[in-house]
Amino acid sequence: MAILCSYSAQADLVNAIAAIVDDAVITYLEIKARNEQSEDTLVRRYGSNRSELEKKLNELQHENLDELVKRQLILHEFKTAGYSLPESVLDDLVQESIRSDFGDRATLTKTLEARGMTYEKFRQQIRERFIVAQLRMKNISQEIIVSPHKMEAYYQTHKEDFKLEDQVKLRMIVLNKSSNPDAPQAVKLAEEILSKLNEGASFAEMATIYSDPSDTYRSQGGDRGWIEKASLRKELAETAFSLKPGEHSGVIETSKECYLILVEEARSAHYKPLSEVRQQIEADLLSNERSRIEKQWIDRLKKKTFINTFF
Repeated sequence: MAILCSYSAQADLVNAIAAIVDDAVITYLEIKARNEQSEDTLVRRYGSNRSELEKKLNELQHENLDELVKRQLILHEFKTAGYSLPESVLDDLVQESIRSDFGDRATLTKTLEARGMTYEKFRQQIRERFIVAQLRMKNISQEIIVSPHKMEAYYQTHKEDFKLEDQVKLRMIVLNKSSNPDAPQAVKLAEEILSKLNEGASFAEMATIYSDPSDTYRSQGGDRGWIEKASLRKELAETAFSLKPGEHSGVIETSKECYLILVEEARSAHYKPLSEVRQQIEADLLSNERSRIEKQWIDRLKKKTFINTFF
């Protein structure tokens, strides 16, 4: 039977117990270590909205606790089901990890010292990682078959996910103005390039020669590929989607840049055909099915394992 209790935890008590799974303890320090992988991203994204940031950090903490509980459930199942991992196999796994991740034993030793970790703890982590992976493989079938009918049904149900809006295939020349917005150099150069284009010069060649060095597409002749209207700034989008294939724009001037645009091709809004997204759909359905099977397995483990959580 699973016993679930919730208590408020002080953020500074990182070594306090966050959960117990049978006789295994999960500490706040373990959760904190997992949180650090994503916390910076959340702070950058939601830092200006304190309440939303706190909500996201709280969700992250609970997600990581859930993952650590799952891990301990699987390790407990390995122990109680009578499985064993021979020391010789573990030795091979450790040596393989040293070779692939550290190169040699000396580098491993220095790395572990820097992390404040013992060799025994490192060896234990390798053991547990292998056990969890093997039991997941055993209990979450790798032989799931997604039928063509199921893929067709998914495609029809989620068709809006595969919709593409009006698109144009663009090339672009970008000329940055100087620190003085009124400086004429960029505008003058843009007019000279436009004159050459009107005389038949290659747009790709002009982009390669003249586009600003900061333009990452310069070496590709200004080729931006297929672009939807929403992905362009307003001044560029209005011009780009008014041009016919093969037409180039005049000089488009903003406060900081001058642009010239060539529309090579255009295509109307449409749905990607099933043949084009079949692999994506199959991957999504396989992932969903494996998640469903894993949840059923973990739920069974929870029903026969003592669990106590403290937040």
